Amino acid sequence: MAAGSRAAKVSLCLVLVLLVACSAWAGAPGPMLKRFLAGPMAGVEEIIFAVRGVGGDGHWYANFGHWVSNPKKTMYGPPGGWLCRLNLRTGKVRVLLDDPKGGVRDPQVHYDAKKVLFSYRKGDSTHYHLFEMNLDGTGVRQLTDGPFDDYEPIYLPDGDLLFCSSRCNRWVQCWFTQVAVLYRSDGDGRNVRLVSANIEHDNTPWMMPDGRVLYMRWEYVDRSRVRFHHLWTINPDGTGQMTYFGNMHPGTVMLDAKPIPGTEKVVVSFNPGHGRKEHAGHVTVVDPNRGPDDRKFARHITRESDWRDPYAFSEDCFMAARGRSLYVLDGQGRSEAFYTLPSDAARMEVHEPRPLRTRPREPIITPRINPASPTGRLLLADVTHGRNMAGVEAGEIKKLLVLETLPKPVNFSGTMEPISLGGTFTLPRILGTVPVEADGSAYIEVPALRPLFFVALDSNDLSVKRMQSFVSVMPGETTGCSGCHENRTDTARFKPTLMALKRSPSRITPIKDVPGVLDFPRDIQPVLNKHCVRCHNYEKFKGKVVLTGDRGPQYSHAYVTLMSRGQVSHGRDANGNLGPRKIGSAASPLMTKILKGHNGVKLSPHERTMIRLWIESGAQYPGTYAALGSGMVAVRYDGAVLGRRCGSCHKGLNFRVHKELLANLTRPAKSLILLAPLAKRAGGLGLCCRKPAKKGKTPRLADVFRSRRDPGYQTLLAGVTKAKADLDRRKRFDMPGFRPNEHYIREMQRYGTLPADIAAADTIDPYATDAKYWQSFWYMPRR
Repeated sequence: MAAGSRAAKVSLCLVLVLLVACSAWAGAPGPMLKRFLAGPMAGVEEIIFAVRGVGGDGHWYANFGHWVSNPKKTMYGPPGGWLCRLNLRTGKVRVLLDDPKGGVRDPQVHYDAKKVLFSYRKGDSTHYHLFEMNLDGTGVRQLTDGPFDDYEPIYLPDGDLLFCSSRCNRWVQCWFTQVAVLYRSDGDGRNVRLVSANIEHDNTPWMMPDGRVLYMRWEYVDRSRVRFHHLWTINPDGTGQMTYFGNMHPGTVMLDAKPIPGTEKVVVSFNPGHGRKEHAGHVTVVDPNRGPDDRKFARHITRESDWRDPYAFSEDCFMAARGRSLYVLDGQGRSEAFYTLPSDAARMEVHEPRPLRTRPREPIITPRINPASPTGRLLLADVTHGRNMAGVEAGEIKKLLVLETLPKPVNFSGTMEPISLGGTFTLPRILGTVPVEADGSAYIEVPALRPLFFVALDSNDLSVKRMQSFVSVMPGETTGCSGCHENRTDTARFKPTLMALKRSPSRITPIKDVPGVLDFPRDIQPVLNKHCVRCHNYEKFKGKVVLTGDRGPQYSHAYVTLMSRGQVSHGRDANGNLGPRKIGSAASPLMTKILKGHNGVKLSPHERTMIRLWIESGAQYPGTYAALGSGMVAVRYDGAVLGRRCGSCHKGLNFRVHKELLANLTRPAKSLILLAPLAKRAGGLGLCCRKPAKKGKTPRLADVFRSRRDPGYQTLLAGVTKAKADLDRRKRFDMPGFRPNEHYIREMQRYGTLPADIAAADTIDPYATDAKYWQSFWYMPRR
């Protein structure tokens, strides 16, 4: 029998086993379920749930789409998807939809309990789309289409749909997979429109009793990539974006939140750390009445962290999935399984149990958008008011620097290289500044549906406080906040006497002669060449500092020197809401040196502005995402030479300089790994000692390489020269003839940013391509 035939027969057998099992009796209800059916679950005769294989790479979000460098590597699990209906009293299970090669997820029962909305990937498709069908399995109809994934849908009380979708055309900033954010459509799937400007994932939206939508928002502007994924609320039209719980406390992914009937509390899955596959976590009850920051008001129901998809009937009655079984739980975490998949379905698990019952529609919140407006308005009552603002005096903040954090069209790493060295993961775009009044208020007009963040500036244009998050407005929306990182339980400070309200909203003033996205080799290195390189080069090596633009394996030597020596204070990839003047230009030694005229150096006002704004905007290395996944090479040093000639001092070959600085891939002979141990009389720096010093004694310098003819020197030089040739062939973003890698080109073609018929010999301007990509997200008013 051919391999394909055998695989088909195995797949068919598995389908038949599951269909028989799912159509069989699940057994009579146990004592806990019986008690619940007579109490909080009275009137719930049946539930609906999904069955599918578990895929992904371990991250909660990596369960759709494809791997960036391999479009054939899909992130969903093993084939097979079922939508099932279970009678809780009789144990009878019916299969409403089965697809032995597809996948089914996220069922949502309609208000009238006559139809169900769900996400379905057909066996011949690589994408999840929204479908709807009657609860007897008839009338299946597809609602959305296209080369995107649409999932986690909910019904809105006005008849529209809200869901997560990858049609936002962006990638996780710190991983190899695609992003999905919130979209809205008509009830038939038409008129799809964006309601979230997030450049990272939104997940698991659910209606609240007051008509708002509760969901998980992951974002990390100026803070840790793995620690901030908490609960937010938004109005169904996208307005009123607000934190709900947990945003000040890192370390938990809060997913699948739903209201608990008869209370103001919600049940949610608290995924430990950076989350678990398929949203597995602790079933947790959250009471928001003490505000979004009181961790004592989040109580784990379960000790184990492998529960999924909790649903509440009361504070003492829950339903959830766990592996291959469905359970009911009480408020103390005691549980009872009431359905389990057969052992033959080892690769399959149960997901998303929902009751089949009617429910009242939530109130419809009056839309606050104006589709004809390209902008919205933000009112800030007092920028000096808020948490961690001690020491900021009234009137001290004079303006706000407005920046936009830009989505990534591709990504090839779990860290930030080559965008920065230990800093920002994304490229921020400088929009300009807006004034702050003497009373701390600001009233500004900003572009709609753009992820914006602010830096508060003093009278010298130095940073006082960074936002370390983002905000966006919908078209025509007017919204605001009472302070800067203010506590949500504080009394509102809005009053008609605010100075900013005595005029029209301020428009953003662009900063003259400054690129929107700064690029270190293009914009910053010329300033260093003019003022710094005459002392900080490989010959003078003043202060043992090099600020030339020579290239290392990933970055330039000047960039690595500034970042590795702490000359720029960025605070990225750490916890948020740092205190005043802890990060940014005011906290950066480089800016202090410039302002004090280090060694008599005087920069022009424009040069100071360029350096300052480069620091405020993220201190990034490239000014284009085309740099991702390209222009990075490895230098292969001869281990025997290093061990024999360097190992006596550098134990474990731990050099007291950033490894990026050891090799010069522009001028190999200027590599520090060669100059430091080379005798001064041979043109080296003569910095290395051959033998370690005795305790209390000064090391005796002894030239490791007495001349350039030394075989060890020549061996190391050959390794650096080979790496240079590799880089010359591959090319970095700032080198003549650079061309983005195939994956960047493919995705930009998929988005329509680059033409589909672009030839291998055609020139691609990475900066113009990036700009066209970002501008594709700019809101276009509807007349």
